[in-house]
Amino acid sequence: MSNTLIKTDYNFPGQKSVYKGKVRDVYAFEDDQLVMIASDRLSAFDVVMPKGIPYKGQILNQIATKMMKDTEDLVPNWLQATPDPNVAVGEACEPFKVEMVIRGYLSGHAAREYKAGKRTLCGVAMPEGMKENDRFPEPIITPATKAEQGDHDEDISKEDILKRGIVSAEDYAVLEDYTKKLFQRGTEIAEKRGLILVDTKYEFGKTKDGKIVLIDEIHTPDSSRYFYANTYKELQEKGEPQKQLSKEFVRQWLIQNGFQGKEGQEVPFMSDEYIETVSERYIELYENITGETFEKADVSNIEKRVEENVKAYLK
Repeated sequence: MSNTLIKTDYNFPGQKSVYKGKVRDVYAFEDDQLVMIASDRLSAFDVVMPKGIPYKGQILNQIATKMMKDTEDLVPNWLQATPDPNVAVGEACEPFKVEMVIRGYLSGHAAREYKAGKRTLCGVAMPEGMKENDRFPEPIITPATKAEQGDHDEDISKEDILKRGIVSAEDYAVLEDYTKKLFQRGTEIAEKRGLILVDTKYEFGKTKDGKIVLIDEIHTPDSSRYFYANTYKELQEKGEPQKQLSKEFVRQWLIQNGFQGKEGQEVPFMSDEYIETVSERYIELYENITGETFEKADVSNIEKRVEENVKAYLK
């Protein structure tokens, strides 16, 4: 097994605080810079799994970096530099407390809700007579409230977001517009790779000077679901599961092994062999999504490598 980056405990010059998320650790600095380290932690059903996945952090960070560059003409983003394969550096922002989830197809959480008989998700109507993985007539935006550590993200309607003052009407209009534009561009990029961008989520923040920017990650297998375009129609017609590129394969494995993050459930044992297959799937995701061969970074001492590269950048 390769070394993995499970936790970070750095003390960089000028550092003022650290936020540890499910997958990323964010170091804030006095000059309004943020250093975001993508760990190899794996989160599913809002629970962090006990073992890390080799190269996962590098894969997420490099896909997000590439996709931010491929969309910066449409939507401004926080990113300034990537001094290490697992690290992104950017401008500190005040994050909006909502995740902008957009769905082109009835899949994942939306399909589970639909199967349970619901025809409205986050205040948005879903047509009758749909099968799992059918395409929506138009992409739908189904926001979620951003969970604090340990809590589950929760579905929320646009009306509730505005009523509760979580986001102002003026800012929400921008978030909606940016979400649609990014999803359209992501769909076009995916098409060129023989993929379908099924659904995804975006996070946004506001800079000191009041500009709304895209933050965190974009179009990675952790935040997005992809299908293979060449088998989509045939599998739908047969009523068979879609071959997909996303973290959903881990969720399905967990469900089959009796875990959905509910109270009293225990995370099933993940063997080294299983972890290796998850790592291989993430590499496959990277290569399919970017169209590039994945080059593994040196992980002989990943903690030290990250620390040295960040310190060299901050000088």
